Amino acid sequence: MRKAPLLGIAVLSLWPTLVHATDASNFLLKTTEDLYRVCSTAPDDPLRGDAINFCEGYLLGVVNYHDAVTDRKHLKRLICYPPGVTRDEGIQAFVDWAASHQGDNKFMSDPPVVGAVRGLAHKWPCTQS
Repeated sequence: MRKAPLLGIAVLSLWPTLVHATDASNFLLKTTEDLYRVCSTAPDDPLRGDAINFCEGYLLGVVNYHDAVTDRKHLKRLICYPPGVTRDEGIQAFVDWAASHQGDNKFMSDPPVVGAVRGLAHKWPCTQS
C-alpha cells in the first residue's frame, strides 16, 4: 500500500508537464492555441519530432502563400522578414508571440493561419514606404 502515496507524488510532480503536453488532437489545428501547443512541444515529449516538423511545414506553407499572393502587387505585405531568416527563427517568433498572448482568448481562439501571420508580422513587421 506504500505505492499509492508514491504514485500520487509522482503524478503531482509531473502535473506541470502534463498540462502543456501535446496530443494528437492538437494536430487538427482548429485554433491558434493548437498551433502554439504543437510548435512549443517540450523536448522530452514523445511527439516532439512530429510536432516540430508539422509546425515547420505549417508555418512554411503560411509564409509561401503569403509571399505568393503579395507578390502580385494587389495585396499588401504583412510579413517582411529579412533575407537569411531560418525556419527555426520563424518557429521561435511565432512561439514567442503566442506565449505572450496566452491570456488573450480572442487571439488564441482565432484560426491558426491568422495567429501564424500575426506572430510572424509582430516579429517582422512591414514598414510603409
